[in-house]
Amino acid sequence: MRRQPAVAAQFYSGNTVQLRDDLSALIPKKSALKARVKGVISPHAGYVYSGAVAGELYANIDIPGTVLIIGPNHHGVGEPAALYPEGEWLTPLGTTSINVKLNSCLLKHTPYLKSDTAAHKLEHSLEVQLPFIQYLRPDVTISVLCIGRGDFSALSAIGQGIASAVNEYADDVLIVASSDMTHYESAAAVRAKDDMALGKILLLDAEGLLEVCNRNNITMCGVAPAVVMIEAAIKLGADHAELLAYSNSGDVAGDYSNVVGYAAVSVS
Repeated sequence: MRRQPAVAAQFYSGNTVQLRDDLSALIPKKSALKARVKGVISPHAGYVYSGAVAGELYANIDIPGTVLIIGPNHHGVGEPAALYPEGEWLTPLGTTSINVKLNSCLLKHTPYLKSDTAAHKLEHSLEVQLPFIQYLRPDVTISVLCIGRGDFSALSAIGQGIASAVNEYADDVLIVASSDMTHYESAAAVRAKDDMALGKILLLDAEGLLEVCNRNNITMCGVAPAVVMIEAAIKLGADHAELLAYSNSGDVAGDYSNVVGYAAVSVS
């Protein structure tokens, strides 16, 4: 089974040479030793808007041979917690194999997960992470999870299960939570709301993150993946989070009246 790219030539270039050139420009060259981290939050807008923030994130971390990408379900299609089954994902940079061993561990240990392709067919939040990962770690294998919103108890259970699955897998796994921040408000309003959410993230307070987003109408589309990632990372031993980059779409478009926020966070 091969998952075809849904947003190549829309969110990023569909041309292999151009995409490599774009990624080379978006990912800064770092001479320092890259950090080993448990998880990250990375934005998923078109590369022209959020690519520099994602590039700063991926430039600063070591990418192991296995990555679990968790993204929100923007279309409401498929299972509520949909794990892509066996096969490959295709981008203009080539194919990346699904890690069937990690998938098996995830299905064994993680409640709510179901094998499903429908949720993934058109979902961009997961796909746009992959070219960055392929560019820096061509031999990577992945597991890919698309989840809807849920209450904290369910999301925490998923996170705890992921940690148990990673422990059984017995090798390094990077957990990527794909999320943009507040959507379609003024830059000042977006930054104020994003600061509230980021404050909880930097404290590794997953329950507080979900609560502050709900209470303040913070339209962080990947809040559920972020909660899951934080809960899993804590169980895997993480005790520190760092904001690596932040911007909004107005920094590119030049109009700050109606923007989307983008943040890059590492958890170690």
